[in-house]
Amino acid sequence: MREERGQIPGDVVVYEPFTLWGSVGGNVSVIEGGKLYVRGAVYGHMTVEAGGRVHILGIVSGDLTVMTGAKVIVSGQVGGNAINLGGRLHVDSKATIHGRVRTKDGKTEDKRE
Repeated sequence: MREERGQIPGDVVVYEPFTLWGSVGGNVSVIEGGKLYVRGAVYGHMTVEAGGRVHILGIVSGDLTVMTGAKVIVSGQVGGNAINLGGRLHVDSKATIHGRVRTKDGKTEDKRE
């Protein structure tokens, strides 16, 4: 498992187990085989594609997009919209989403209510 505790400038593609304690200064894409634990901050948008897994314990300042076949748990903050296009999206009761939770397909559980 890869861990990053510093700052990463620019965009990142996650294709393996990865824990982020630092920050990413761009967009993040999680593709098949990628498992991302965000304990720091992403200063951009996040897209989780089929086969990708994400647990947000920190902050994603932009939009979160969950594609078909992806799984995401939000326990921290999303600064933009959380958009589920066919995956599994779970929003914990203590999580904060500053935009809207939008669903087109897939399974979305919003425990904040």
